[in-house]
Amino acid sequence: EQKYNKLRQPYYSKRSDLIAKIPNFWVTAFVNHPQISALLNEEDEEALQFLTKVEVQEFEDIKSGYKINFYFDSNQYFENDVISKEFHLNETGEPSSKSTPIKWKSGKDLTKKSSTPSKGGRKRNMEEQESFFCWFTDHGDAGADELGEVIKDDIWPNPLQYYLASEIEEDGGDELDEEGMMDEEDEEDYEGEEEEGEGDEDGEDEGDDGEDEG
Repeated sequence: EQKYNKLRQPYYSKRSDLIAKIPNFWVTAFVNHPQISALLNEEDEEALQFLTKVEVQEFEDIKSGYKINFYFDSNQYFENDVISKEFHLNETGEPSSKSTPIKWKSGKDLTKKSSTPSKGGRKRNMEEQESFFCWFTDHGDAGADELGEVIKDDIWPNPLQYYLASEIEEDGGDELDEEGMMDEEDEEDYEGEEEEGEGDEDGEDEGDDGEDEG
């Protein structure tokens, strides 16, 4: 499995470059995921709109753990460019975790706010809706951290299926390859269409020039 993960790295890198061009990709994928969406309140969703990249790094000894990196654009909530949570086995062989301290801006600490009014002024059914960002400071039972496992084993291998989840339900299903990205033939077709489009525009420009000269 370790060798397999190394072989996949170039695909993940290429996929990250493609995803970076799609606005609100990760927050959309999280909102469309049934388990993660249950952990998000409205302010979490607003903060996650600045999330530009998610990356899972598995350690050399895959059994010893992994690390999830969240990359953010500059935002009004915190100073961090990257927030990470790492899972590993401690000296006694027990599951353990540690996280990047979040440098919250004044009055913006989402982990200290309880219930969040919705846009219509209504509060959520739960009186105290914990912030998604509380997960970064929760190290109580690292061995039972479902969110980390969901991101590593479900979202990371194929985030596109969740980004497109609502569209797939409406359209009756789209064909996605298992890597969660366009295959090489699709990319070649897409690039070919772009080149043809540019050629047509050039042809029109030349035609316009000819008319002007005449």
